[in-house]
Amino acid sequence: MKRFDCGTLVPGCHWHTQAEDEAEVVRRASEHLRSAHGETHVRPNMVSEIKSRIRDVQPA
Repeated sequence: MKRFDCGTLVPGCHWHTQAEDEAEVVRRASEHLRSAHGETHVRPNMVSEIKSRIRDVQPA
């Protein structure tokens, strides 16, 4: 299971997501950045930043 915590990228944000694969986590995180943080275009460097902050977790 993969997990991304938005607060590691946007200080103060408590949103997180987890999914079986990295691609789904990146998709969800990108959508969150658009809807919650007003990003109109998630640039490739932002995708790299998201990927670098994804960690493995044990399923709940």
